[in-house]
Amino acid sequence: MEFKQAFIPLLITSYFVALGVILGGSLLGGLAAFLVGDPPFYWLRRFSEGLRIWAIVAAIGGTFDTFYSFERGIFAGDTKEIVKQLLLILFAMGGAQTGAAILKWFIQESG
Repeated sequence: MEFKQAFIPLLITSYFVALGVILGGSLLGGLAAFLVGDPPFYWLRRFSEGLRIWAIVAAIGGTFDTFYSFERGIFAGDTKEIVKQLLLILFAMGGAQTGAAILKWFIQESG
């Protein structure tokens, strides 16, 4: 039996999971770089860029459920599912982008 959750809280959760993956992964990676003697701000930026796709995947709960929902939306004519999945992905992308922007602000990088 699949756990059903209200959609708006799911969008908010998706946003903050992606934000947390970017911030947590990048900050801990930067700390590790500092501990081994590498420049931490360089690695903060690299990690925030490299973790974006993984933050989105973590926020949407895995890619197979999303593909299944797209398949159901296309072949079964359930367009509501397609819109829900697209919104979920957009919110996850927004959380990842916000995390990257916070890190750029933190390391005082322009652009």
